Amino acid sequence: MTDELKSPPPGGPAEAAGPPTAPPIPAVTPPAQKQNDAPSLKPAPKPSVKPEPWVSPLVEALQERFPGAVSDCLIFRGQPYFSVRGEELIAVAEFLTSGEGGSYVFLTDLTAVDYPKREKRFEIVYQLYSFARNDRLRMKVLAADGEKVPSVTGVWAGANWLEREVYDLFGVVFDGHPDLKRILLPDGWTGHPLRKDYDILRQDTAWVRANLKIESGQ
Repeated sequence: MTDELKSPPPGGPAEAAGPPTAPPIPAVTPPAQKQNDAPSLKPAPKPSVKPEPWVSPLVEALQERFPGAVSDCLIFRGQPYFSVRGEELIAVAEFLTSGEGGSYVFLTDLTAVDYPKREKRFEIVYQLYSFARNDRLRMKVLAADGEKVPSVTGVWAGANWLEREVYDLFGVVFDGHPDLKRILLPDGWTGHPLRKDYDILRQDTAWVRANLKIESGQ
């Protein structure tokens, strides 16, 4: 057999029958990201952690209606609050529930905070809500140890159990409450556990011994 039969000439049928070769795909290089296009990692500004003066028509109305009775009208983290003298508490509360005072007809909570180094160590805190305004308001009354605070049960009926809880755990007496007695601890218990000078492990040993017939409730 001749060499011509062993190797077909270039461009012959054997070369044409081979699989077609796809053209190479050019590499695409993404455009370099500009520095200005980078996402911002700067955190959002935080709300102020210092109280700011609260100026509003309600503050003006309170100060005009009850001169000298309202103080510390401030806003902290978006929450407006003010302090009121205990002697004027009922009158201010009745004003706040009226349409003129903002219609704060719902007492959402009532609690206390103990600052034992202060002359008036207790802050009685009233959390109010107005359905008409869709607005919340915080009111405070300062009281010394043993000083009575007027009961607001005649203004907000829901204060009944809340005042009993503050009485039970802090020892604050609410003058005019219809049935002021303990609500969490048993009758006859000595001491008020949420006072700062009441140790977390402290208990009324005499009550535990007399009623539970054991030496320790721990």
